[in-house]
Amino acid sequence: MMKLVRFIWKNAAAVYLPKVIEHYSEYSPSPLSIKQFLDFGTVNACERTSFAFLRHELPVRLANIMREISLLPDQLLSTTSVQLVQSWYVQSFLEMLEYEGRDPSDHKNLKNFLDTLITIRNRHNNVVPTMAQGVVEYRGAYGGETSTVNIQYFLDRFYLSRISIRMLINQHALLFGDNDNPVHPQHIGSIDPACDVMHVVQDAHENAKLLCEQYYLVSPEIKISQHNAQNKGKPIEVVYVPSHLYHMLFELFKNAMRAAIERHDNEGHPLLPVEVYIVLGKEDLTIKINDQGGGVPLRKIEQLFDYMYSSAPQPDMNSSRAAPLAGFGHGLPLSRLYARYFQGDIHLHSLEGYGTDAVLYLKALCNESYEQLPVYNKSVQRHYCSNGNQENGDWSVPSREPRNMAVHRHQSAGIIT
Repeated sequence: MMKLVRFIWKNAAAVYLPKVIEHYSEYSPSPLSIKQFLDFGTVNACERTSFAFLRHELPVRLANIMREISLLPDQLLSTTSVQLVQSWYVQSFLEMLEYEGRDPSDHKNLKNFLDTLITIRNRHNNVVPTMAQGVVEYRGAYGGETSTVNIQYFLDRFYLSRISIRMLINQHALLFGDNDNPVHPQHIGSIDPACDVMHVVQDAHENAKLLCEQYYLVSPEIKISQHNAQNKGKPIEVVYVPSHLYHMLFELFKNAMRAAIERHDNEGHPLLPVEVYIVLGKEDLTIKINDQGGGVPLRKIEQLFDYMYSSAPQPDMNSSRAAPLAGFGHGLPLSRLYARYFQGDIHLHSLEGYGTDAVLYLKALCNESYEQLPVYNKSVQRHYCSNGNQENGDWSVPSREPRNMAVHRHQSAGIIT
C-alpha cells in the first residue's frame, strides 16, 4: 500500500514539476562557512538536524540551477547529453521531495535519506563530462551562432552549484554513514582541521609528475619554499578541504610542467624546474607556481579559462583510456571555481617569452570562507535574454580597417608612413 501511495505521489509531483521547481527556486540558498561545517561536525553533530536542513536546502539548490538550465537555447537543450543531465536533476529533485514532512526522529527515515543522498551523488558523478559533451555537440552543429558569453556564464554557475551540492552530500555521508574514515580519522567529514599544505602540494606534484613522465618520458624538477607569517618557522596548516586543494594544484602542476617540457622540446631551452612558493598571511593563503615555459600573450590569459578552449585533442567519450576532461578545456576553469567556492581565486600572470605565474589564493580564516552560490533571480533572467551584453558599449572598439586604407588616409594628411 505504501509503495502505491509513493508511486501516485511521485507521478503527481512530476505532473506539477515546473510549479514545484518554481516554488523552491523562490528560496535563496543558504551559504555556509567552513567554520560552520567544522563546528557542526565536531560540537553538535546531529543526524536529525542535518536531515531537516538538507531535505529543504538541497531541493532549493537544485531548483535554482534547474531554472537556469531551462533558459539555455533550445538547440542546446535538445542535445542528447544535456537532456540526460537534465533528467538526472529532475530525478534527484523528485527523490529529495519525498522526504518533505517526514519525521526526522524515525531511524528508518534517516537511513533511507542517507541511501538516497549516496544514490544522488553517484548518479551525478558524470555530470561534468556529459554536460561538456553536450556543449561540444551544440557548437559543432551551430558553430558561430552560439553565445559563448552565455555558455561561459551558465557553466560557471552550473558547476559551482554542483560543487556545493556534493559538498553538502559528502559532509552528511561521511559524518553519519556506517563507515568511519580510516584513512583520515582526523577529518571532519571532508574537511581537515589541520590541513598540511606542503603535504598536499607534494602529493599533487608527485601525481602530476607520474602523468607527465607517462606522456613525455621526462618531467621538470620542483623547488618549494614556504613562509609562515603567522607562526614563523612552523609548517603551514589551514582548515580546508584537502580534495579541493589537491584538485586545483594537480591541474596547475600539469599545465606548468607541460609548458616547461614543450618549450624545452621545441626551442631547445633547458628544462628548468617549476618553482612553488607557499605563503600564509593574516588573511590569505597564497600558493604561486612559477614555470619558465614561455608564457602566453596577454590577450590569451582569459581565454585559458574558457571551457571550450583546449590545446589538447578532443577526447573520445567512449574510450576508457582517455584522461578525465582532457581536451574539453575544463581543467583551469573548474579549478578556479573550486577556489572561488570558498571565496578564493586563481590568477594567471604571464611574461610572454619567459613563463607564467599561476597564483592560487585561499582564505586563511575558516570563518571568512563562505560558500559562493548561484541564485536564480530577475537579474539572471535579464543576463540570458541579453546574451550577457550591454545594450550600448561604453568603451571604444578597435577598428579593423585594411592597412592600405590607413596608409591612404595618412598620406592624404601629409603623413609619411
